[in-house]
Amino acid sequence: MTKFKFTAIRAHQADGHDVFSFAATPQQVLAFSEIERVGRMDDGQLRGFQRHQIASHIKEIRDYFKRDDALLPNAVIIAFIDGIKSKDRGHGVVDIEIDASKSKPGFVVDGQQRLSALSGIEKPGFQVFVSVLVCKDYNELRQQFVLINNTRPLPKTLIYELLPTVEGLPERFTTRKFSARVVDRLNFTRDSALCGEIRQHTNPKGVISDTAMQRFIMNSVSDGAIREFIKFDDYEDRAYHIVNEFFEAIKTVFGSEWTGMSPRTSRLKHGAGIVAMGFVMELLYSHEGATTREQFEPGLRLIKPYTAWTSGQWEFSAEDICPWNGIQNTPSDIDALANHLVRLTKRVLRKPRRVANG
Repeated sequence: MTKFKFTAIRAHQADGHDVFSFAATPQQVLAFSEIERVGRMDDGQLRGFQRHQIASHIKEIRDYFKRDDALLPNAVIIAFIDGIKSKDRGHGVVDIEIDASKSKPGFVVDGQQRLSALSGIEKPGFQVFVSVLVCKDYNELRQQFVLINNTRPLPKTLIYELLPTVEGLPERFTTRKFSARVVDRLNFTRDSALCGEIRQHTNPKGVISDTAMQRFIMNSVSDGAIREFIKFDDYEDRAYHIVNEFFEAIKTVFGSEWTGMSPRTSRLKHGAGIVAMGFVMELLYSHEGATTREQFEPGLRLIKPYTAWTSGQWEFSAEDICPWNGIQNTPSDIDALANHLVRLTKRVLRKPRRVANG
């Protein structure tokens, strides 16, 4: 069957948007809708939006639905851009026609694990509730996916990775969206210092936390170098450039404490280290005017002997000494490490100048 007809109930919600609900078998739903997995094309562009299947979760659902008394009262959500027509019958009832003769016009927004589980079960006549929303374009479809799933237990890494591709989101997403876009460029630009290093939903082999990198950038947007770039048309390019140059300098100066390391083996690649080093970048920018790797390197070389990324101890004060791997990704540890690195950087930057002027 390539065309499907259903009797549905229309709900009046936002003007200019159609929202319907009807019952269909899982096989029918999967015949007219796609589960579009999130991934990356060869050029690094994001495609799709659904998380990858969770085999254990699907098995649990499937085992439950094999029971004769299994129920599924909550609806799956399918979005359409085209391929769907409605005819009003009055009193909120509509006739729906879905044309899947050329391709599947629907996109599964919520319920992919349930549909995947049900697709492998022979249960004649079993139906699920289907909620349908009709979007004007693919951007609006992605926007609805983010908004619907942001309050549900979806991986935040997937939500954050989708943000750069979505327009028209609430204000609270704006800074996160900008930082996510810069993180995307850092992770998928071939000549970037961090190419392939950041762990994202489409790059699970990365070792650096994407949320730590976003926090690094958001701190700078809030009250740092990137905030000063807002007045320029190439604001995002400047943000990418300074962060990339700073990490190029880190790779050069800290070498063995960076290359090939993970958060477990080096706190320099740990979330706490990444966020704390952001304050060092800001200090070198504000005090030294550093924006390139060559300008960042001297300051980093000065603090290197006093760091304990892979061994030794952090001497925050005479009474507060922490083993190198005692640093955890908590607000208190991040603050302690950041304050220590900032005090240390200020001290070593002053010292050579006093000698030079003596």
